[in-house]
Amino acid sequence: MKIGIGGASAIVVGTLLGVAMLTMAGWEAPPIDTEQVGYRGLGMVHLTNPRTERRLQAANVAPDPVWPLEPAASFAPRADEVYENLQVLGHLPAEAHDRLMAAITEWVSPEEGCGYCHNLENLAEDSVYTKVVARDMLRMTLHINTEWQDHVQDTGVTCYTCHRGQNVPEEQWFLAQPQQRANMAGWNAGQNQPGIASASLPIDPFSRFLLDDQPIRVIGENALPPAEGPQIGTKATEYTYSLMNHMSESLGVNCTFCHNSRSFIGWEGSPPARMSAWHGIRMVRDINTAFMHPLGPEYPLDRLGPTGDAGKANCTTCHQGVNKPLYGASMLKDYPSLGPAGPLWEGEGPQAMLARPSAGGDD
Repeated sequence: MKIGIGGASAIVVGTLLGVAMLTMAGWEAPPIDTEQVGYRGLGMVHLTNPRTERRLQAANVAPDPVWPLEPAASFAPRADEVYENLQVLGHLPAEAHDRLMAAITEWVSPEEGCGYCHNLENLAEDSVYTKVVARDMLRMTLHINTEWQDHVQDTGVTCYTCHRGQNVPEEQWFLAQPQQRANMAGWNAGQNQPGIASASLPIDPFSRFLLDDQPIRVIGENALPPAEGPQIGTKATEYTYSLMNHMSESLGVNCTFCHNSRSFIGWEGSPPARMSAWHGIRMVRDINTAFMHPLGPEYPLDRLGPTGDAGKANCTTCHQGVNKPLYGASMLKDYPSLGPAGPLWEGEGPQAMLARPSAGGDD
């Protein structure tokens, strides 16, 4: 059988299209590194693409401290004796406060400098909305490192964990526009729409699970639907799979990183990461409802979503493709004032930072 130039071209084009379709479907060229994480024969293997890993390693490097941490020997003067209207960090020594402010500037607004959050003519006033937002974000950081150690452990988080040198974290989400439900095909929950990742699943699992507290279930616990309470049906299953896909992509892992493939629903034999993820879901829901969503009225219109809500966090906001943000590098050793115990200068820990007005504050 002879194949002419046209036929050969068609074969080449067909081959390239086939490769492109495999790539779009998630196929990755070898070599792929594997690590067994569970019992033999259960398919509990962690897969790593070394090429992707090199890119992620370069993108997840913790920055060096802005300047060396001074020993906690100089307690005076306090920051609220030097500056006015310090509502969160006034208890710190002024030197420690200045060092932390310099770091936050590098983490959040390296190009704009202090003027991104402050009126440079009067640093104490709250006329710049970003200062009001930053103050609540400091409270949120202290809250995470103090109340959610079951998830963040001693590694903790800083502003850099999410911002990575940008004013606004690259990964955030907003409430979607309400959909028209009255049609013969029923409610599609945003499924099968062009341009949407995982198009076969609902596009917004976040408002259900990371803002509201709806059950995350694949199957119901009873043979018949309950007379009251949430119905665990096909749609709830699809939302759950959508959230699980998001978590898998956010952490750069597959399902068996958290689940025992013998029984995905059972906790017996599950890897320890599943408990950490359980706390992580609840932590994100907590900070969205307590800190991020309520900030909507503070933002200008161009910072709000299509329904007028503030940007909120999901797993990708911190993890950005790796199972431990910044590969587990802790920045709290260099910035202990953001840590779970804080620098216990004057005997005050983070609970005092959150609750006590400073001497120069106006709250």
